[in-house]
Amino acid sequence: MTIKKASAPHQAGAIGVLTLAFSVDPMARWSLPDPESYLAIFPSIVKAFGGSAFGKGTAYIANDFAGAALWLPPGVRSDEESLKRLFDENTPGAIKEDMQRIFERMEKFHPTGPHWYLPMIGVDPVYQGVGVGSALMTEALKAVDRDGAIAYLESSNPGNISLYQRHGFEVIGEIQSGSSPVLRPMLRRAQ
Repeated sequence: MTIKKASAPHQAGAIGVLTLAFSVDPMARWSLPDPESYLAIFPSIVKAFGGSAFGKGTAYIANDFAGAALWLPPGVRSDEESLKRLFDENTPGAIKEDMQRIFERMEKFHPTGPHWYLPMIGVDPVYQGVGVGSALMTEALKAVDRDGAIAYLESSNPGNISLYQRHGFEVIGEIQSGSSPVLRPMLRRAQ
């Protein structure tokens, strides 16, 4: 398995594989249930959530875009204003308030001190279950451990919890509102 850093020329491929990966994600599809809307909007959500990783040298891709991970180093944040706008403009009216509550609760769990944040990791469904996600985590966590820093993520898919736990993350809570799936904040202590 070859994992390499992704730069600006890799951005479209990485966003494409993340869009494929999240097409079966419970939270992504709850918030964007219409397939046409999901495909049109999700690439912009990826950019707002973790797109700055490409410029920071903290985006990773596996074997010809079998998977991708966007990590934000300490001091770098998601474009929260754009994220909230995208969801507000594109989620069904019945869940808009629940989406706002989820974002508020996410903020309460997010560490306030220096930390690495994994807003997005995904594997093309064709390649899931063969170690791509684990290889992406292993490579990126080298930088986290070199910094002696903590790492944080929110798991929107219960099937991924064991992957994160194998890499040292612990569930620190649950976020849920209305009919939403459960989102699980996870923290990895400094190694």
